[in-house]
Amino acid sequence: MPERLIRKTVILAKLETTYGTDPTPSGAANALVVSNVSINALNAEYIKRDIIREYLGASEELPGASYVECGFDIELVGAGVAAQAPAWGPLMRSIGFAETITAGVRVDYTPVSGNFESVTIYYYDDGVLHKLLGVRGTATLDLTVGQKPTISFKMIGVDGGIAVAGNPATTLTAWRVPQIVTDDNSGDITIGATHAVATAPAFVGGTAFPSLGLTIDLGVNATFQKILGGKSVAITDREVTGAIKLKQTAAEEVAFMADVKAAAKKSIGLIHGTVANDKVMVFLPAAQFKEPTKEELNGERLIGYKLRALPVAGNDEFRIATSFA
Repeated sequence: MPERLIRKTVILAKLETTYGTDPTPSGAANALVVSNVSINALNAEYIKRDIIREYLGASEELPGASYVECGFDIELVGAGVAAQAPAWGPLMRSIGFAETITAGVRVDYTPVSGNFESVTIYYYDDGVLHKLLGVRGTATLDLTVGQKPTISFKMIGVDGGIAVAGNPATTLTAWRVPQIVTDDNSGDITIGATHAVATAPAFVGGTAFPSLGLTIDLGVNATFQKILGGKSVAITDREVTGAIKLKQTAAEEVAFMADVKAAAKKSIGLIHGTVANDKVMVFLPAAQFKEPTKEELNGERLIGYKLRALPVAGNDEFRIATSFA
């Protein structure tokens, strides 16, 4: 019997025009470059028959409402062309983010609170095709020093069926090679700055802090809705959180502790990358710093904080900008 290999996984994703209607993604136009893949091919409720008989023993559990889950990591890097949406753009749009293109300048992804989009995913598992329809989900970002920058997606879809199918040929030229998160490639995190939204991202004001990078959990609540005649994956809430470890002076630590106690809010920004149009900016305009911890790096003191991103005017608590010079 020939082996089936996990490395022979191919994932395609395409935006749906009508929710839950398969737009037929292709390997030529919709293939993803992924790592750390996983799939739960049938997440089902099982209802016990629990019938009474004259002898002991189990009765069947009947499968009820079911959906499919999958997960994968995407490398966080721009499109390589100014103001061109990156290949991972459709995935951001399917987890409750709007895509805004400023011609010749940049592409932004910001959260929305309605009119959510969705994708169809074809998940090829070396000979078996799983179809996920009406896919939505959530993601986490990892910009930790010494690691490649990633977005880890956890997606939920309506079961579109399973079939024997060989992997399609794929075209992956739209996917760029990222730079590792290092001091040379990323620099300091800036706290307390503002930034313009119509130009190439740059921070104005604020204080630069050495750090171990930044992690963000987009906290999108996407759930399977088992409604007769209308099963779907619905986005019902969002709470963006994160974590950061900073190198601070004694005076800075004391000042931050006062802000923690006062539930004060500060902006946080990081621009990663040195290659024009591959760069990525993440920005939280009003982050609450929580739960300070004493951290250690090779005997040197760092201070860790949990983060809670809060909206200012609505749908603005987190922003990714990319494909800028």
